Amino acid sequence: MIPTTSSLPPPSTHGGDAALVLAGGGARGAYEAGVLAYIYGEFAARHGSPRVDIVSGTSVGAINGGYLAATLDDPRKGIERLLDLWTGLELDHVVGFGVMQAMRLGRVVMGGPSGAGLFDARPLTKIVSENMQWQRLVRNLRRGVLKALTISATHVATGRPWVFVDRAPNVELPTGLPPNLVVRADRIGPQHVLASAAIPVLFPPVPVHGELYVDGGLRLNTPMAPALHLGARRLLVVSLASAPHAPAAPAFESGVYPGIAFLLGKVLNAFLLDHVNADFLDLERWNRAIDDGLSLYGPTYTDRMNERAAAAGRATRQRIHALALHPSEDIGRLAGKHLRHHNARFGRVLGRGLLKLLDLGEGSDADLVSYLMFDGLFAKQLIRMGFEDARRREEDLCRFFFGDGGPSLPVPDGLPTAAALAPPAPPGPGSEDG
Repeated sequence: MIPTTSSLPPPSTHGGDAALVLAGGGARGAYEAGVLAYIYGEFAARHGSPRVDIVSGTSVGAINGGYLAATLDDPRKGIERLLDLWTGLELDHVVGFGVMQAMRLGRVVMGGPSGAGLFDARPLTKIVSENMQWQRLVRNLRRGVLKALTISATHVATGRPWVFVDRAPNVELPTGLPPNLVVRADRIGPQHVLASAAIPVLFPPVPVHGELYVDGGLRLNTPMAPALHLGARRLLVVSLASAPHAPAAPAFESGVYPGIAFLLGKVLNAFLLDHVNADFLDLERWNRAIDDGLSLYGPTYTDRMNERAAAAGRATRQRIHALALHPSEDIGRLAGKHLRHHNARFGRVLGRGLLKLLDLGEGSDADLVSYLMFDGLFAKQLIRMGFEDARRREEDLCRFFFGDGGPSLPVPDGLPTAAALAPPAPPGPGSEDG
């Protein structure tokens, strides 16, 4: 069973700790970097620096969230460096595939004495180990720059979701979570992040303290529950799935049947992207129940309800201020366009051929490829979309962080802008890029 917010202790009307929740989705995570670039750049310059108390991440959200948590003492410079990392990516920096990986395909299927995946995890390991400032994260937690960082992963032996929690002094571990969800206090490092991002089959499982883990998005892709149980009363969730009511155009023509790559992409969407919409429906239902109770029984309703819950040893419940940011365009469709108009910067011929194979051309969506397109040009496109989507929600972000909004200030020079993040135009037919 996937933990949802129906079993959570929802928080109060507007005050209280703010949590940033970053979902998983492989290369789609560049969109999250774009949202962060706006929040800690132009938005912070206009309204003041927003306070984030808890960062919760899964999969690529664990990478972005860990990087942010380690640089929250100077987030503007930290996010600028994160953008540099994303836009400087080449596919073989992250998903190496060569003759050795081809020879190990049998081990991917059958298992063996050592882990194997379709892709070589060493390039990703190098990025996470060398570019994330782990000692700085320790200092930020010790000094109270943030209360907690949570990273979720899936325990291979049991299939249960695990949440690793790195906390400031005197911050208690979250309790009252569903019994199938395991919470562990730990000093988070590269192995936790790599475990959270290890999509099964594509990457080998990662050991943490002698136990194997894979992608946390399989069971807890939008880690809202840990943040709420750590005391968050406001949730800003950056989703990598389109908004639940966004119009969907047909992905392929009538009479054309999809191949395995198309279907696997939709399966990954179901595992890694769809939970956030269900979780927000749970939050809305609970908020409506609180509102109805206050309307019927007066302003003491919540206090009286929580007194009874506390006496019975149950979690108390308050209203949640929640805000979700969704991509304004379908990322799978963007990946398909990108693959057809640009030659992805991939150093190995075998790897480039595999990427082409994953987009068989029967439809306009390339969902499977969108998780693997760790290419700087594609990342720049997603960063720009995340930046502009967040900018369009400026008023909502003001209410989320500051209540009635912060002061309007002039934007200083040197901050990323949507124009600066614009991707290059697609090349003409027959031309090559990158």
